[in-house]
Amino acid sequence: MPGSKSLSDRAPQSSRDGFRDARESDGVFLHACQGDQIPLILGHRDIRSAAKDWETFSSDAPFRVPIPSEEAVRTVRQIPIEHDPPQHTAYRKAIEPWFLRPTKPDYCARLDQLVFEMLDRAADSREVEIMADFALPLQSRALAILLELPDSEAEHWIGWGNSLFREGDGVAKGAQLDAYLAAQFARAQKDSDAPDFFAFLTRLEVEGRRLTEDELFGIANLVFAGGRDTVINAVAEILAHCATHAETLTELRDNPRLVNGAVEEFVRFTSPLGFIGRVCPQGAEMGTVSVASDERVGLCWASANHDASVFEDPATFQLDRTPNPHMGFGSGKHACLGAAHARALMRCLLSQLATMRWTLDLIDEQPAFEDFGDIQRRLGFETLVMRFDRAEAG
Repeated sequence: MPGSKSLSDRAPQSSRDGFRDARESDGVFLHACQGDQIPLILGHRDIRSAAKDWETFSSDAPFRVPIPSEEAVRTVRQIPIEHDPPQHTAYRKAIEPWFLRPTKPDYCARLDQLVFEMLDRAADSREVEIMADFALPLQSRALAILLELPDSEAEHWIGWGNSLFREGDGVAKGAQLDAYLAAQFARAQKDSDAPDFFAFLTRLEVEGRRLTEDELFGIANLVFAGGRDTVINAVAEILAHCATHAETLTELRDNPRLVNGAVEEFVRFTSPLGFIGRVCPQGAEMGTVSVASDERVGLCWASANHDASVFEDPATFQLDRTPNPHMGFGSGKHACLGAAHARALMRCLLSQLATMRWTLDLIDEQPAFEDFGDIQRRLGFETLVMRFDRAEAG
């Protein structure tokens, strides 16, 4: 859009990294949540160390790994994310091959076709509200590809909104998800040779045994709840950036090898997953903060991704940033299982946008924020309206 400013120019700088002062002084920020003061670890090196130390900073805490905790909105422990080794290792080893399929060329070709269809449909509309009418349907239809389910299944998931448990009535959505999973597993039990994810789970063995019902539901619950709002926000951030930075698409068109690095920088800069919880079974000391036994801490990926001791000029989006050891997909043994799928989808989107040479106009936006009391972290949009014009940019 001629004369428009970048996203980082329009928003206060602190909205991307409001943790800077706390990170550079104490390394910890106390986050008031659910009646507790949860210390968020802020430094890149401290977080990487904590993510490796599962005995001190444990994930073996059903419903308490997310912040806020989710006892009220789901009935099963999410697997493998709410386990420590060796259980976590066994579960992950068993299911990981399914989530590495997005690294294959034929899988990426299917995502490419999906992205092309979504962009082509958007260009047929005069204006598109990106969050509800593009990013959410794209995430849902891409999930259908990941799970090897018919595209029609995505219509169920679109109706659940951008977030299962943190938007609207999380309790009702949790019950709706349970009912959906029960129906899918009942179908899969009758046709265990089917090629979809649910049938795959019914065939799966972990340490020589089949999964229990709770384990089946725990894995599937995570697949549907995790990576939903994060992918939606990442897609919206990419589109908004490209609408206000036409030079980005020009650079990617001239040098397609930059696409992979561009994806990593979008993840670092926007940090769609801000933080995650851990429980300290024996307590812990973090600088001036003491954590009592069985209390929680948070690993703040968003803060780590703007740590100036690791990233030069972290407040600036750099298309060709190298190295880029961001933690946008977590760190350590619990790094995101869906990362390959998310990366593939973002690569397809950027490549298609660069190849199409369309004009992208940002019509209206209302940024969304995560609330940390004195700090509000910019995270996606409440509303983002854009126009896709098939006329060539420039």
